[in-house]
Amino acid sequence: MSVKLLHGNRILVLNWRDVRHPQAGGAEQYMHEIARRWVEQDVHVTWLTARAPGAEAREMIDGIEVLRTGGALSVYPRAAAWMATRAKRFDAVVDCQNGIPFFAPLFAGAAMPVVQVVHHVHQDQFATHFSRPMAAVGRFLEGPASRAVYGRRAIAAVSPSTREELRRRLGLRGPISIVPNGTHPVLGTAAAREPGPVVTLVTRLVPHKRVDLLLDSLVTVLAQIPDLKVNIVGGGSELAALTAYAERLGLDSAVTFHGRQPDSVRDDLLSKAWLTTSTSAGEGWGCSILEAAAWGVPCLALKVPGVRDSVVHEHTGWLVDRAEDYAEAMVTALRELADPVRAEAVAQRCRSWAACFSWDRSAELLAAVLAYEIGAVGSPQRREARSDITTVATLPDSELPALAAGLRATDEVRSDGRCTGVLLGGCDEVDAMTVLDRLGVSGANLRLANRYDLLAGPLGAPGFLTAPAVPGLEDPA
Repeated sequence: MSVKLLHGNRILVLNWRDVRHPQAGGAEQYMHEIARRWVEQDVHVTWLTARAPGAEAREMIDGIEVLRTGGALSVYPRAAAWMATRAKRFDAVVDCQNGIPFFAPLFAGAAMPVVQVVHHVHQDQFATHFSRPMAAVGRFLEGPASRAVYGRRAIAAVSPSTREELRRRLGLRGPISIVPNGTHPVLGTAAAREPGPVVTLVTRLVPHKRVDLLLDSLVTVLAQIPDLKVNIVGGGSELAALTAYAERLGLDSAVTFHGRQPDSVRDDLLSKAWLTTSTSAGEGWGCSILEAAAWGVPCLALKVPGVRDSVVHEHTGWLVDRAEDYAEAMVTALRELADPVRAEAVAQRCRSWAACFSWDRSAELLAAVLAYEIGAVGSPQRREARSDITTVATLPDSELPALAAGLRATDEVRSDGRCTGVLLGGCDEVDAMTVLDRLGVSGANLRLANRYDLLAGPLGAPGFLTAPAVPGLEDPA
């Protein structure tokens, strides 16, 4: 287990919120689920974050020491001052970038191993939250300033599309490992889905989720499927405005805003749905999409970064290129799902896809990136020339002992009892063959990894990814 590579280490996590912050979301859940698993393996984790009104300055949460100081923006200079005097206590830093980096290399010292964790790129979102001058500052800090300060430091991105954005839009040059989100297994048995068509959306109601686009589409959808019911579960700054907008559109009899609900209520509504949706402007990963998939509920989504990784088109849902096509795409999807046989086939694929993602694996993968950095400070040994290329090797289990001694911490190895799969990062097929030859391993089948291999692991991708697609919408890719 890769987490054991961090045994006894002291890790500093920098994040602008912690899991108990009133505005905590998927990014905070991601780091918390990983950190608490590290703690279970005798890793000491300190989480430095902002202090929400009424929150304690210091708190232990699931074994994680949480230290709070400053507000939404002032946490950054306060964290810098804190690191300048205390960073030497730690063996490594996890710098969670939520638009504005903490610039840990400047304040923790050049020799300190630092791994950035990035969920998605915020260049287009700064303008929705800040004035034009402040948005320009945000874009500069996330882009040119981050590029200069972090240089070739290691990065963990939650999806292949986030890695693409980091390269293309921010020009970051460090090695980028894919460390996807996990998801919790479904507890208990799902209730039967509703007899009539139901769409349930679970989301924070904030501007970049663009729930208004969903409401606009529903006017057209309801004209063709008048018995459709829509549940919107979640709170946020846009709740009142969206409720009023739905009333102006005449949707109040079809759309119910439930606000934020306990997990049991949320799961009950979700498990009975025919479909979930996403009209977001972009994500690092679709957490709520995979939570729905775990219940067997497919997703209709706009094809944007992150979401296009979490929805497998025509297998676990449908991706739509343009917002103006969204309404007709929903009508088509709901009519397909009206066939119980078709609906159950899609549900089974959703559950298989969701089962690929666990928080245990996420914790192992990020631990491996950190462990490699802790051991690699001052070492020239990297596979940097092809850092974004990964090769999948499959070989007999009899070769597993030879692999165990010679691979890097960041090379993921999985066995199903018959064969072993390996993700060799920074390698094309020729490099991979050289690595395996050096270890005395023979008989491996090699191919370049695709995004599903990176997300699900070397043996994790379900068989339907190579099978004929469920008939439906034409692939917009």
